[in-house]
Amino acid sequence: MGGSKSIEIGPFQRAQGSIVLPGSKSISNRALLLAALSSGQTTLSNLLDADDTQVMRSALRTLGVSVLDRSNHVCVVDGCSAQFPIREADLFMGNAGTAIRPLTAALAMQGGNYRLSGVARMHERPIRDLVDGLRQVGADIAYELQEGYPPIKISASAIQIQDLVKVRGDVSSQFLTALLMALPLIATAPVRIEVIGELISRPYIEITLKLMARFGVIVTCPDSQSFVIPAKTDAAVYQSPGHLSVEGDASSASYFLALGAIGGGPVRVLGVGRDSIQGDVAFADALALMGAKMTAGEDWIEVAGVQNANGKLSGITLDCTEIPDAAMTLAVAALFAEGETRLNGIASWRVKETDRIAAMAKELRKVGASVQEGADYIVVSAPARVDLWRSPAEGIDTYDDHRMAMCFSLAGFGPNALKINDPNCVAKTFPDYFAEFEKLIS
Repeated sequence: MGGSKSIEIGPFQRAQGSIVLPGSKSISNRALLLAALSSGQTTLSNLLDADDTQVMRSALRTLGVSVLDRSNHVCVVDGCSAQFPIREADLFMGNAGTAIRPLTAALAMQGGNYRLSGVARMHERPIRDLVDGLRQVGADIAYELQEGYPPIKISASAIQIQDLVKVRGDVSSQFLTALLMALPLIATAPVRIEVIGELISRPYIEITLKLMARFGVIVTCPDSQSFVIPAKTDAAVYQSPGHLSVEGDASSASYFLALGAIGGGPVRVLGVGRDSIQGDVAFADALALMGAKMTAGEDWIEVAGVQNANGKLSGITLDCTEIPDAAMTLAVAALFAEGETRLNGIASWRVKETDRIAAMAKELRKVGASVQEGADYIVVSAPARVDLWRSPAEGIDTYDDHRMAMCFSLAGFGPNALKINDPNCVAKTFPDYFAEFEKLIS
């Protein structure tokens, strides 16, 4: 399918088969940090092996935690009972939001001196809401370059537990996740976290709460905007469950489920199903709304073409506040739908690996789609006729964003061959994506 600078895909006619999904990035990085902070040894199986999880593993090793990679996506972590052995470190976090944010909060509780930085794009991704929350308990955190953004420096300070900590929820749910995971380390009395304004991506908070419970910390939710962390009864706080198996990545499942609709199917994803703790499984329901034939079991989901009489997907209007990552796949699936598809509630796209609303709009227009974009929405209509589909000579740009590359692989089911630039950016979460994709298409 081509070299590393770009690949040529399509035009494809059919997709069918099954795929075992890589481990969830969101679960993997949370589990790695909780295992490191817990007492005892934790064996993590089906752990995602990709750039973002290697960033977390590398950081934990720098902090003195034993993190042993075994074969077949198994990792053994020796917990440090809430205290990292290394009290001073300079940590490079790449562009891994799921690593830098919870680790920042955990480090602020340590009483050491730490610096966290990343790639240029990471220095454009906001962290102010988290820092503001941590400062409420006495954390000493300074911005090194631009106010509100990494790189940041954490200095040793006297952390003082408060009965109430407030955090905004409308930019990223990762700020709340970071506070939820870190504050139990110092909670000598119960702490209530209150979310100010809308909380986006709530299903990701459910992942956090369920994983914390696996490690012995039960957070209660007296109302939709409040989370109460219990007073710690043990110095270690988190207790290892011994073994934890990571679910398949529901965001990655979206590309293959869409393949099953656009390419006729059946395509079955294994490792995530109706019992998943990940909110992005709701993508399958969105695809069904568009007319896809979808069935699901405990740990699998299958899509086998389209049930609409005309054999095409139907455009829909959808609030994507709870599935922002998987919603990107719907934007490209809209190329194969009749009528317009409007995706609302996607303001968080603007502060991801790239400005995903702008990037998605530009690249969809390149292949002939009609696109409207706003601060928190995108409206996509497919090319009206086959001859209006285009194959841009410059190719589809991916903006060093893994999800742009994976989404646009679906455009290979249009009438023209298509070039995708920098396909290796998928290494962030799914290094084997294009090899697995190729096995399913013809």
